[in-house]
Formats: sequence, structure tokens, C-alpha cells
Amino acid sequence: MVRLLLPSMLLGLMAAGGLAGCSTLSGGDKVLATYDLTAAAGVKETRAITAQVLVPEPVALKALDTDRIVVRPSAIEIAYYPGAQWSDRLPRLVQNRLIQTFENAGRIRAGSPGQGLAIDYQVLTDLRGFQYDAATKQAHVEIAVKLMNDHTGKVVATDVFIGDGPVASDTAAAVTAALDTVLEAQMKAIVSWTVKRI
Repeated sequence: MVRLLLPSMLLGLMAAGGLAGCSTLSGGDKVLATYDLTAAAGVKETRAITAQVLVPEPVALKALDTDRIVVRPSAIEIAYYPGAQWSDRLPRLVQNRLIQTFENAGRIRAGSPGQGLAIDYQVLTDLRGFQYDAATKQAHVEIAVKLMNDHTGKVVATDVFIGDGPVASDTAAAVTAALDTVLEAQMKAIVSWTVKRI
């Protein structure tokens, strides 16, 4: 049975009603452990691009559009780590770190809406997966990307970036570290993919 594969800290969560009970897991005034994501550095692109790129906030289903850390006990179940959270809503956090990864590459100017860019392209993202898969002990990240010419409104390229990585333990600290590592690799790939198609 799937629940036998869950970390012990999640058993109470699932027994209490899974997703429906997550809003009460913080224990009232208890301070949640807060985790951040990092931008990728060391993206090696030799071709500099003069085009400017807008990176809007990723689209995400409600289960991911939160600051809670998602755990999937099975393909059809969703839970959140009790007592832990991201430093911001996940789509906003991923948007910010992807923009920073573009900036770290130093090959293309990227920013968010409202930053005064003369936009040539938009990198439109759909955050489809960002969780710890408890049954396989893997951190999973899945981001669908569309590159749109902002002058014509035409989507010039699409791709889906999927990454998995091992998780050292079932703790929130280990899970978030693994997710951060997998995301960094996907962001590097997205930047390289974008530069090659502009």
C-alpha cells in the first residue's frame, strides 16, 4: 500500500485528510522553517544576444501556486511538508531565479513585467511539476516553455524541461536542497535553449 512508503512525518498528514488539512499544519503561531531556491551560475553561452526578453510569472495549478513544499505520496495524491515553506509563492520564486539565471549568463537581457524592457521575446513557462516523489525518493521538476516573438505574437519554439534527482533523506531540508539542484540544471537548459532560438 502506498502509505507504507511515506516518511513517518507525513503519515499524520495523510490520516488527517491530506490536502484539505494542510492549512492547519503550521501549528497556529509556530514559526515555519523557510527554504529558498538559488539561481544557476556558470551558464556558458558564447553568443551574445541584443534582444530583450520578458519572463512572466509561470502558470501553475493551485497545488503548486503556494509557498508550501509539495510531496506526492503517489501519482494521484498531494500533500505538503508540515512546518516548512518556500520563501515566497513557488511560481514567483521560480520566475525570479530564472531571470537571475539569464542575468548570470550575461548573454541576454531579461526581466519581469514592469521593469521597462523594450520587449522582443517572451519566455512563457508552465510549472507542471515541482515536488518530492515519496515512492521513488526523487525530486521532480517539470517546466513547459514557449518562446514567443512579442512583435508578432507568434510562438517560435516550445519544449518541456524535465529533471529528477535523488533525495538524501525525507527531511524538508534534504528535499528542498534536491529540488534546488534539479531546478538549477533545468534553468541552465532553458537559458541555453532560448539563446539558440533567438
